[in-house]
Amino acid sequence: MEHTSPPRSERPALPEGYGLPESTDGLLAWEQVEPRLRDSQHYWLSSVRPDGRPHAVPRWGVWLDGRFWYDGAPTTRHTRNVEDNPAVTLTLESGTEVVIVEGESHATRADPDYLGPRLSAAFGKYAESGYTPGPDSWAGEDGGGLRVITPHRVLAWFAFPTDCTRFTFTGG
Repeated sequence: MEHTSPPRSERPALPEGYGLPESTDGLLAWEQVEPRLRDSQHYWLSSVRPDGRPHAVPRWGVWLDGRFWYDGAPTTRHTRNVEDNPAVTLTLESGTEVVIVEGESHATRADPDYLGPRLSAAFGKYAESGYTPGPDSWAGEDGGGLRVITPHRVLAWFAFPTDCTRFTFTGG
């Protein structure tokens, strides 16, 4: 299910002294940020262990229909974490061209007749690395380990602090 409307954009709240502009001039447009989520090869997923300690792991995945889709074994630490507490942060690799997604990760499945082929095509960006899941890879009872992150907020900047932007999604 795709987000039906673009996220609301505004300046984030930062402490005094960071040089954040007072006006909304220079805010990023979602159309500038979303392609980076779609085109990235490597993502960092942060979750919370049952004892409250943080856990971060690099992940492969795809941004499709306004959400982040990834898969993996249900026995991994991060999957066990999000089964207990679905709150996650997803970031890209750059510390200067920043995209930070805050949301929730949930187990799901992909119909091999509609979503499965679209996910399979999007995961094609990993073919050179030897990962080529088929359209039916996530159709089984356990969903093939497929998970989806639904974003609530995204923080992004490419020229800090002048374009620092917070995007808020409906319901987020």
